[in-house]
Amino acid sequence: AVVSTQSTGEQSGNVVATDYVKLVSNDDHEFILKRSHALTSGTIKAMLSAPSSFNSNEMSKVQFREIPSHVLCKVCMYFAYKNRYTNSTSEIPEFPIEPEIALELLMAANFLDC
Repeated sequence: AVVSTQSTGEQSGNVVATDYVKLVSNDDHEFILKRSHALTSGTIKAMLSAPSSFNSNEMSKVQFREIPSHVLCKVCMYFAYKNRYTNSTSEIPEFPIEPEIALELLMAANFLDC
């Protein structure tokens, strides 16, 4: 799943906003995912490490003006897949990519450095 409500170990099982990031597609769909998953992307990592005017207790938000939601959704799924199977000793399943979005996904992956 792209969105997780898993506890981060804080008291009372509260989820800390800074452990998550919000990615926004060019058609204003929002994807909330673990910050550690989003850091799979070199581009997102650089964006999040840059000095910003965010409140440090708020969830970071990254807007992508060139990436549509159907592609950004797949990118988020890839981040979870990559996080799950990196250094895995079990057999790694193929990551499915629909031929209709392959070119757009390739361009997004190139931009996102992932």
